[in-house]
Amino acid sequence: MRTVSVTAAAVTAVIGAGAAAVAAGRLASNAALRIPPGGPLPTEPGLTVHATAAGQVTLTRDLAALRPGRHGLTGDGFHAVVGPVLSGTSNPADTVVRRLERVTHGTLEPGDRAWFTPALHVGDPGTALGLDHTGLDVPGELGPLPVWFVPGARDTWVIAVHGLGTTREHALNVLELLHRHRFPVLVPAYRGDPGAPRSPDRLNHLGETEWRDLDAVLRHAVDSGARQVVLYGWSTGATMALRAAARSEMRERVAGLVLDSPVLNWEATLRALAAAHHTPRPLLPLAVRAAQGRTGLYGDRRPGAVHLDRVGVPTQIIHGPDDAVAPWRFSRELAAAQPNFITLHTVRGAPHAAMWNADQEAYEETLRRFLTPLM
Repeated sequence: MRTVSVTAAAVTAVIGAGAAAVAAGRLASNAALRIPPGGPLPTEPGLTVHATAAGQVTLTRDLAALRPGRHGLTGDGFHAVVGPVLSGTSNPADTVVRRLERVTHGTLEPGDRAWFTPALHVGDPGTALGLDHTGLDVPGELGPLPVWFVPGARDTWVIAVHGLGTTREHALNVLELLHRHRFPVLVPAYRGDPGAPRSPDRLNHLGETEWRDLDAVLRHAVDSGARQVVLYGWSTGATMALRAAARSEMRERVAGLVLDSPVLNWEATLRALAAAHHTPRPLLPLAVRAAQGRTGLYGDRRPGAVHLDRVGVPTQIIHGPDDAVAPWRFSRELAAAQPNFITLHTVRGAPHAAMWNADQEAYEETLRRFLTPLM
């Protein structure tokens, strides 16, 4: 009886440990699968506002606070736009002074917690940029999808799709450029976004199911007169663009792809986000397995799956080695494998999906050169 009791206790302990490991893996996978739209990524450090003055804001000294370029600065109840680090200012060694371009809404007060966001604008194309636009509801797989439509004269349309940790306001960064070159532009919200249907499991599938909402918008563009379409995506929005270009019944109308900080390997991205969420290293494989079990994210290893490394249209990748979410090496490898189709523009010093923010002039020139032949 004693032997049986000891054995039963050992089995119970093993089962308990296994259940704890499964629970830990599930919790760790939330770092990628439950990122709220517009919320900070786990890789984005929190900063403290130390002071504000005319045209200046003083922040905690951190590598994030020293990033080049222009960024949104957001926190509880406020959004602002900050420019480059200001030199020659008198400030403590543990702080950084940046140019404060504007406060979009709310107020910045000493002691406020804040983080950088790539989205410079808040609102819609009209309120943020003064652009005429129409709000549409495009029928999607799960229900109507809110879409901004900014008209243009060309018959090549652009569909601009945001990614992790942002909303469709992110696309406002480049909307003036696209409008200036007379492209009609569609900017959709998709499942899980404010105003859009929820995913049935309330999880982010890193583009694996969300691409079908982009497909619905692509079909709408073609039905509305687009001769051809450029799919422009950031982060998992870039993954959605790749999926649509490979799988959509409308794929013959896709003339080109613009992929900013593309998530090309979901496992690497999930590991990066889970690690940034302070998940112990031994639990990272459990986070991957939990994500697979919760979402069916088996990617290109499934029989008959569409491979993301088979691009058949002109593609511009804009990415950099400082991206802590979507490793740059996958973009490098993809571009090297298909030099006839893919061009890689490298941006240094930029976090995930903030390539435009780090060097707006070079980014927009790269975009102009790519889009010109597709007009």
